[in-house]
Amino acid sequence: MRIINLKKKLGKFTIDIPYLELESGCIHGFIGENGSGKTTTAKLIADILKPDAGEILYDGLDSRSITMTAQKPYMLHTSVYENIIYPLKIRNIKPNEIEIDTMLKKYDLYEKKKQYARSLSSGEQQKLSLLRTLIFKPEFVIIDETLSNLSAESLELFENLILEIQKACCITWVLISHQPHIINELCDTVHFFANGRLIESGKKEQVFLYSQNPIVKTYVQRQVFGLLKER
Repeated sequence: MRIINLKKKLGKFTIDIPYLELESGCIHGFIGENGSGKTTTAKLIADILKPDAGEILYDGLDSRSITMTAQKPYMLHTSVYENIIYPLKIRNIKPNEIEIDTMLKKYDLYEKKKQYARSLSSGEQQKLSLLRTLIFKPEFVIIDETLSNLSAESLELFENLILEIQKACCITWVLISHQPHIINELCDTVHFFANGRLIESGKKEQVFLYSQNPIVKTYVQRQVFGLLKER
């Protein structure tokens, strides 16, 4: 996928990306401060928003096979089970009940299968949202900050799930986060945003360890210092 001369104005905020390439089959990280343009760019990729100018070249990828989780998960007014199979229903795909039950058991939601989804805790809703995103086996997955809100145990489970799926299916992922440790754990390539612009792209080691961009260097140093203080 390639983005060329992409522009989008939202109030006083403007996305302006001359070029961005997302290599297929890789795990990409979108990182930067809150409000830097990560989510807006992702919504443009997912066709949730329309650009004012420029183009997104999907290079053979069907835009309907792109899925995106929201920062705050939306639960349908129905059961956990009906929520998880919703993407299958709208695509006329028959649910694999064994696969669904196995997934729900692994992520501690099986006993709540018939429970009203909106009565789940916020962490459980995040898990359900992720599972619902992955259930129809999309080709391109965008996860917007969802991993940042999980417990350490759930985060490890989902990191392993993403790596397992990646090894088996070679999906293209975009993980959006303001936390470098999540991006560093999972991503091959990092794309750093600031003030609506993409200011650096490269392998994670290159961006996190060797960037010469002062905005990137300051951000990474501050994040690392914050982690050290927490310890």
